Amino acid sequence: MQNKIRITAAAIGAEAELNNSRTAHEIWKALPIKGRASLWGDEIYFSIPVKLELEAGQEVVSIGDLGYWPDGNAFCIFFGPTPVSQRDEIRPASAVTVFGKIIGDATVFKRVATGTTVTIKIKE
Repeated sequence: MQNKIRITAAAIGAEAELNNSRTAHEIWKALPIKGRASLWGDEIYFSIPVKLELEAGQEVVSIGDLGYWPDGNAFCIFFGPTPVSQRDEIRPASAVTVFGKIIGDATVFKRVATGTTVTIKIKE
């Protein structure tokens, strides 16, 4: 699929590329999406209007990965360790479907505060 999206949160912004998963396709169809950021360590997550089952679930992800967390119907942006990470790994609360990746430096999201509006749209 290789579709590109733009994620913005206040003055913070990044581009990301979606993979070829069914999850990525369903999220793409739901765009644009807005949500309010919740933080869990170095992860932003918020509920989205997409309800899917876990697809090729991963319990450990990489910096910059975009994940869908079925337990909360949530869009997740991973940019560092979470409270359950061990050593240098990045571990979600439970398995997620990785459906895309931030292009460039995902650590820019460290400056996003809880409650900030996050907008996801198709990159123009």
